[in-house]
Amino acid sequence: MTSIFPDISLSTDRLVLRPFDAADIPALAEMMNDELITAWTSVPHPYTTADARDWALVRAPAERTEGRGIVFAVTEFLTHRLVGVVHLRHTDWRTLAAEVAYAVAPWARGEGYACESVVAVAQWLFRDQKFERLELRTAADNTASQQVAQKVGCISEGVLRNACIARSRTEDGGWTDIRTDLIVWSLLPEDLDEMEEQYSGGTDYAAAFPDWR
Repeated sequence: MTSIFPDISLSTDRLVLRPFDAADIPALAEMMNDELITAWTSVPHPYTTADARDWALVRAPAERTEGRGIVFAVTEFLTHRLVGVVHLRHTDWRTLAAEVAYAVAPWARGEGYACESVVAVAQWLFRDQKFERLELRTAADNTASQQVAQKVGCISEGVLRNACIARSRTEDGGWTDIRTDLIVWSLLPEDLDEMEEQYSGGTDYAAAFPDWR
């Protein structure tokens, strides 16, 4: 029988991580058309309302129910505005390992939301779900994503050469695919414990790390 994650929501001081619903569709479509998200992910471009509806109501729920992972819509606690997405994927239930991917809306960058949400998911994954490894993969030139990996306590394990297809702007304003390296990072329960001990007094993510994305 396939193992699945529970259908849950997570909370931090500033954020609520929950399943997507129909009300998120317009904000999701707007967010996913951002140039940085287009460049560093494989989402369709342009990203239509139909794409957002398919993701929010069909594909994201199936990640959980079919045992592949779980998708969280990340929202501000006070405004309920969609901040971004955190996606646990490629889950290996035998080794208790998963990969995390994340994206943040352009208006919400620089607030530390990516790190805050990834830490919340990691805490839940390690402590409640008893997982032993969380993996991140960042394109070699995606420095913002690499900063997230570093600041949450991840360890760089090596480079997968020529393993990623990203997108780059062409002279006529279009997009073209480019190959690039992938940096592999990992976070283990003890790594997260060390990071939390370092900031045991509480972390103002945005003030401490203003360039986090």
